[in-house]
Amino acid sequence: MKTSKSLIRKSHFLGTKIRNLRKRNHLTMEDLSSRCIKIDPESAPSVSYISMIERGKRVPSEAMLEVIAEVFQKNMDWFLDGVPDEQEIIPVKGRRGGISGMALEPSFLFSNDILQIAIPEMLSQTGTSGRQFAHLLIRAHQEHNQNHFPDIERAAEEVGHKKMPLMLDDIFDIMEQMNLTIKWFSSLPKKAVAELGLGPKGIVSSYFKPPGTIHVNKLLKTQPMRLKYDLAVHIGHCVLHNRDGMKSVMVAGGSGQSAATQSSTVDPQDILYAWRDFECSFFAGALLCPKVPFRQLLDRTGYDVEVSKMVGVSHSVAMRRMTAVSTYPHWHYFDAYAPGKLKAVYRGNGIPLPWGNMRMVEDPCQHWAVFRMINTSLTGASAQLSILMVGDEPRIYCCSSIKVQDLSDTDHVLCAGIDLNPAIDAQGRDSRALAQALKDACVAKGGSAMVPRAIKKDLLSVAKILNISWIEQGIDNEVRLICSRGTVCPREPSCYAG
Repeated sequence: MKTSKSLIRKSHFLGTKIRNLRKRNHLTMEDLSSRCIKIDPESAPSVSYISMIERGKRVPSEAMLEVIAEVFQKNMDWFLDGVPDEQEIIPVKGRRGGISGMALEPSFLFSNDILQIAIPEMLSQTGTSGRQFAHLLIRAHQEHNQNHFPDIERAAEEVGHKKMPLMLDDIFDIMEQMNLTIKWFSSLPKKAVAELGLGPKGIVSSYFKPPGTIHVNKLLKTQPMRLKYDLAVHIGHCVLHNRDGMKSVMVAGGSGQSAATQSSTVDPQDILYAWRDFECSFFAGALLCPKVPFRQLLDRTGYDVEVSKMVGVSHSVAMRRMTAVSTYPHWHYFDAYAPGKLKAVYRGNGIPLPWGNMRMVEDPCQHWAVFRMINTSLTGASAQLSILMVGDEPRIYCCSSIKVQDLSDTDHVLCAGIDLNPAIDAQGRDSRALAQALKDACVAKGGSAMVPRAIKKDLLSVAKILNISWIEQGIDNEVRLICSRGTVCPREPSCYAG
């Protein structure tokens, strides 16, 4: 492939533009190269060649530049000197995580001594258990770090050697190397059931007993994906916490929380156990879906939630790992049980909650995808584009949701979604104006509407850049106005009027 002389003369800022555009879209050089290969393997640049282009050491051929332009949905001329590099394309260093905090002023009221006194009283008065408070702390830490925990990732990679998919025999081999054995059980002693406070549908799937025995429910013999995950969690406990046995029992059924955890007394061990639960769960996901191989697979499949079948993991594991391995940081994830309980929440994009994950609310919006999936007989994944007011700003969210069953055959809905506004802004478009136009179209149609043609073009461009297939599916469906609570319903007339 030859590079024309005219292209060389106009390419002084080409490398800078490509680098800034790549970073603005949260792509690594490996990501950009793989995207180019999908479009045209013959003209696609290698990782090393992209590096040289960005440093001004090489000028791409016209064919190669066309491929790069296609990835970013830009006209090829945009990369040349004649078109200025807009301010919006310069990467901005902002706070991590999508949730806004609050100023802790006056500072003396937020001293350790005062907080240690006030927090237990606050939890007691609000009926919040120590375990629930621990989960809230962990979620805030998780969202602040945007699901990036490199130490846990590395620990999992050292055990699994980044192999994907990990078969059940591979897990057994790891257990053998660690001198771990399985002991199967069909039922727990009544005393143990009472101590756990299990509900009518509660099922213990597994638990660890030092120094090296993993007790597993026989129900998992016929469910290899769940068996792999449970074993991976316990392997994580042994790797991260030296087999000390201070690990809570794996429970399925309903919200997954036992009555034994509902005391409003704040026990420091609750915080410790909840944190270890999180660490071991994150380890299990990293072991079964190692970061780089899984991200490459997601890139090839357009983030289809059914990618779980290719890796041999549950939808839950695959969808949670999407939020951790994607180069795009603005994700949310819900695991919802009827009538209104969120077992798991992640809001790296700051999306308001559709209902509380500590208790049910009186007026949840029925137009959230998780509600619609719970209350219908839909099967398979469903994509939804939504408009939600966050403060005074309309935001465009897209999600993919799927109804599944846990080990106790209880239905629940998994939902993975993203905030599209940052991706729209990254392309030099006005996300707020575009979202307001979508909102106006929905209001005019009573709360939902098909995407207008002009807006559809912009959204399709963003979908192709992000390479997430269910965004395109959502664009072809009706956009829905949603709200965080019924009292702020944006529909006219309101769903809750009268």
